[in-house]
Amino acid sequence: MRAIVVGTGAGGATAARELQSAGFEVCILESGSSFKPFTRNLSWSEPLRRLGLLGGEKNFRHLFPAMDIHRSSEDLVLVRGLTTGGSTVLSCGNLVRTDNGLKEIGLDLTPEFQELEDELNPIPIPEDKWRPLTRKMFQSAQDMGLDPKPTPKAVDPQRCTGCGLCELGCRVAARWDSRRFLKEAINRGAILHTRTPVKEIIVAHNMVKGVLARYQGRKTIIKGDVVVLAAGGIGTAQILKNSGLDVKDNLWADIVLTLGGVSKGAHQLEEPPMVWYTKHEDFILSPYLDVLSHFFHKPWRNVSIDDRVGLMIKLADVEEGTVYADGQVEKSLTSIDQIRLDQAIKYASQVMDGAGVSRPFIQGMYNGGHLGGTVSLKKEDVKNMRPSWLPEGLWVADLSLAPRSQGMPTILLTAALALKVARKIIAEN
Repeated sequence: MRAIVVGTGAGGATAARELQSAGFEVCILESGSSFKPFTRNLSWSEPLRRLGLLGGEKNFRHLFPAMDIHRSSEDLVLVRGLTTGGSTVLSCGNLVRTDNGLKEIGLDLTPEFQELEDELNPIPIPEDKWRPLTRKMFQSAQDMGLDPKPTPKAVDPQRCTGCGLCELGCRVAARWDSRRFLKEAINRGAILHTRTPVKEIIVAHNMVKGVLARYQGRKTIIKGDVVVLAAGGIGTAQILKNSGLDVKDNLWADIVLTLGGVSKGAHQLEEPPMVWYTKHEDFILSPYLDVLSHFFHKPWRNVSIDDRVGLMIKLADVEEGTVYADGQVEKSLTSIDQIRLDQAIKYASQVMDGAGVSRPFIQGMYNGGHLGGTVSLKKEDVKNMRPSWLPEGLWVADLSLAPRSQGMPTILLTAALALKVARKIIAEN
């Protein structure tokens, strides 16, 4: 039985490892190239940044091609990882359980969450590695009754150097990412092809036969008995639309807005980002210095990175967004999103005030990097872990399956979904 897995992020790598372990012949296709972390010192960019000579956020791809950045509307930038490891190599390593919208459809991922946690052993960053201002903001949140909690992370505190640039790749391999699962699958016999974007699914008589991909510069049909799409909320939807299959226009992105303040000598980059968080109904707050806003957001331009303080709002946004067959995306903030953000900004401002962070508090760029919802499961789909309208042999194993935005870190959710899907595939074959 030959399985083609499209994508190498948390979903694709988890599915590939599980299928290979069960005796499938696994071929893994990744549209990007092998990942290399960002290794340049940020200090060289400061004069250019202050003068606005770095240009727009799209220019960052010339320095760091693994990070795909584009605007889905005037007010929102979407970010995804196009490389081995997908977006996990650009993450903060947070591993928390989140299941917004899953109970409503009867999907319980508790066993999968537990299994992955037992293997990856997420633990908080010790408080002695937090910056003093981060501890002050934690205390401020406690004083407000927001019940802040240290964030479980798949990060080895002994190896972590506290560079603060987790989203640009871990240079010392202190943080887990899905390349470790990918390596295990390859060591067991799976084949990986990088720079091999999949264009469409090959279907005959409602049965999957393989994929059409661009391999070594040529369009190539790669045959398979099972195809698992794990290319993320945009990539998976794009492939399905190119294949003439239905995709819902309900893309969500877990919109991030970082509130920027000032504290002389804060040096927030000298600790891992998001070491604690407060959970609210529609969002979380967490200490975070937004690198995108620092580089490219004009209102942040006049403050040194050593003095900049950031407190992140990660929002569960309204599931409204369209992915087109050419990969273009239309998604913007809705009025409901803005109402929720306004409430979150009030809390974030109070936390920063309580910690002695200097005003004015300036909003950073709106961006989203958890992309899902475009192939969402319904209640009647949960038993088989696949939407009923997909052709036989075609599966999805990424955040596209999750019907609701989370407003939370989503690596653990993605891997748990993929684990459950892979075991369903094994059971049926």
